[in-house]
Amino acid sequence: MPVNLSIKNARDDVVQRLRARAARHHRSLQGELMAIIEAAVEEGAPFTPARILAEVRGLGLDTPSEAVAIIRANRDAG
Repeated sequence: MPVNLSIKNARDDVVQRLRARAARHHRSLQGELMAIIEAAVEEGAPFTPARILAEVRGLGLDTPSEAVAIIRANRDAG
C-alpha cells in the first residue's frame, strides 16, 4: 500500500532548486522528489562516468563558483 511522506522545514533555496530541477526534467515537484528517492534507494546501480555526469548536469550549475558554494554549504552544515 502506498505511504504518504512529507518533508518539513525545507529551506526556500532548496525548494527553488528542486522546482528548477523538476522543470528541467519536465516533472512536477512531487514527481522529481519521487525520482530522487527511487534513485537514492536503487541497489546495485554502478556509478559510471555517464551517470555521474548526468547527476552533475542535473544540478544546473553554470559556473565553478556555484559548485564551490554548494560544497561550502554542505561542509558548513555538518
